[in-house]
Amino acid sequence: MKNRESWRSKYERRDNFKRPYFSIAFLAVLTTGCLFAEFIMPQDPVYMNLAEINAAPSSAHIFGTDTLGRDIFSMIWYGGRISLSVALIATLISTLIAALYGTASGLAGRRVDEFMMRGTELLMSIPNILLIIFVQAMIGEPTVISIAVVIGITGWMPVAKMVRSEVKQIRNSDYILAARTMGGRFLYLLTRHLSPNFMPAIMFMIVTSVGSAIAAEATLSFLGIGLPTNVISWGSLMSLSQQAILSGSWHLLIIPGAVLVLTIISITDIGEYLRAAGRRERLL
Repeated sequence: MKNRESWRSKYERRDNFKRPYFSIAFLAVLTTGCLFAEFIMPQDPVYMNLAEINAAPSSAHIFGTDTLGRDIFSMIWYGGRISLSVALIATLISTLIAALYGTASGLAGRRVDEFMMRGTELLMSIPNILLIIFVQAMIGEPTVISIAVVIGITGWMPVAKMVRSEVKQIRNSDYILAARTMGGRFLYLLTRHLSPNFMPAIMFMIVTSVGSAIAAEATLSFLGIGLPTNVISWGSLMSLSQQAILSGSWHLLIIPGAVLVLTIISITDIGEYLRAAGRRERLL
């Protein structure tokens, strides 16, 4: 008993030390700024000042201007609203699909379960970016909603496997068997009994999926197959990096890239903390 308490206090001290305070603060400031961008933007992000094309950072333009004379500081805050919206919608879609598919597989018989998992593994064997490009090509003209949907319906597989694993562990519990015996339907079991048990285990994957979705949107825009050029997002800002290299405008590459990287790292940091916290709860 003494060893168990000593181990617990040691683990908790390590856990407290690793809490992602900086990541939480950074994302809080970033999200607040994006939500209230109109109050902090020095000028309209779509306003073009052709007299100040590729201007370096200065007192007039904190982060400089792009190849069309638009203020990058304003574009980062405004574009963040689009990129974060795409990421959150995509994560919501992928989580819903994963919960439904993973639960169905976990409750199914052996043969159906194996068939469903082989299909999941087949999709996971395809590079995700190729899967996104293929589905987006089938949908047609990209929009904010279509990009979010495409990223969502191509990123649910890892979470579904985790859900399936959790459901298989608890499906023979007394309260699950009692609910099924009393005629509890699939959605009833999912919402009332199963999801409260597997949600803590997949929470870290849901959080990191937000970062993956942001990266996917930026990658699509960088490749020229993402959002239209008239839609400002972090991805469209990153697409300016090719012109930045040619024109020597370093700020077009470094500043938006730093914001994007810090955002993804912060989200991943929080996700890793949630993974460690979940592991601790299981061990305790």
